[in-house]
Amino acid sequence: MIESIISMELPAGGHLAIRRNRICPEQETKQCRRISLVSGIHGDELEGQYICYETARRVKEHPEYLKGIVDIYPALNPLGIDMASRTVPRLEMDMNRMFPGDASGDMMERITAAVVDSIIGSDICMDLHASDIFVREIPQVRLSEDFAEALLPYAKMTNADMIWMNATATVHESTLAHSLNLLGVPTLVLEMGQGHDIHRSFGNQIVDGIFHIMSEMDIWEGPEPVVQEPAVSSDGEVEFIRSAVDGVFLPLIEHNHYVKKGDLIGEVVDPFEGTVKQQIRTERGGLLFTLRAYPVVYEGDLLARILTE
Repeated sequence: MIESIISMELPAGGHLAIRRNRICPEQETKQCRRISLVSGIHGDELEGQYICYETARRVKEHPEYLKGIVDIYPALNPLGIDMASRTVPRLEMDMNRMFPGDASGDMMERITAAVVDSIIGSDICMDLHASDIFVREIPQVRLSEDFAEALLPYAKMTNADMIWMNATATVHESTLAHSLNLLGVPTLVLEMGQGHDIHRSFGNQIVDGIFHIMSEMDIWEGPEPVVQEPAVSSDGEVEFIRSAVDGVFLPLIEHNHYVKKGDLIGEVVDPFEGTVKQQIRTERGGLLFTLRAYPVVYEGDLLARILTE
C-alpha cells in the first residue's frame, strides 16, 4: 500500500491535503493499468464503503495476483459521511453537481478539480452510489446515452442486475462521471441498496464484477469471478408506480422479482381506520427493480419502478 498526498492552496491562505489510498503491485511499471473506485460523494450513501473495503481486503489477501494499480477514494465528502448528509454540511452543496471544478475557483471548485485531476489517467473508474432512505434499488449501472456505446461493454462486466440507459438524474452533465467520461476516463455509475445502510450481498455482487473487470484489463491475475448478464433498458422501458393517496405502504413482494400485468405488489393502508386505501397493482409486466422501503407515503410518492418486458 502506498499513500500519496494531493496538496493545493485555497483562497484566503488556506491549504488542503487529500490523502489517496493506492494499492500497487510489487513490480510497478509505467505500463500498469489502473482502476479507481470512488465513493462517498453523497454522505448518506454508504454502500460504496463496503465495496471499497472488500476490494482492498481481497487484494491484500493475495497481493501476488495484483498486476495493476487500484486507487480507492472511499470518502470524497467526509463531513457529509460524518453527519449522514447527502450534501456538504454547512455549505448545503451537492458535490456531484460541481464537477469538473475549477483549479482557480472557490474552495469547492478547487476540491472537485483536484479530485478530477487525481483520477485522470485511470483506465476505468467506478463511481459508487446508493439510493436514498425511501427506496431500495437492486445493483444497477446507470449510463448516459452520450457515452453508452463506449461504456456498455464495461457495464455488462459489473455483475449488476440491470443497466439503465439515460437515467438522467445520476448522469447529469455536472457529475463526476460525466466529467470524467468527457475527459477520456471510462466511468460507470453504480447504484444499489438504500441510503444510510449497507447490504453486504449487493456489495459482494459488485465486488465480483470489479474483479472480473480487473481480470479482463490485466490488473488482476487471480481467479476470475463469473458474472451474470444484466437486463438492459432505456428510459422509455421503465414504468414508474406512484401512490395515489396518503398512508402507510405495506409491500407484498420483494424487489428483484419479475411481475406480471395486474400483480398486487403492495397496499397503502390507513392505520387509524384499519382500511386499505389503495391496492398497488402493476400495469405492465417486467423486472421490479425499485421498491419503496420507507413506509409513510403521500400522494405522488414513488412506490416502485419496473423494467418492462
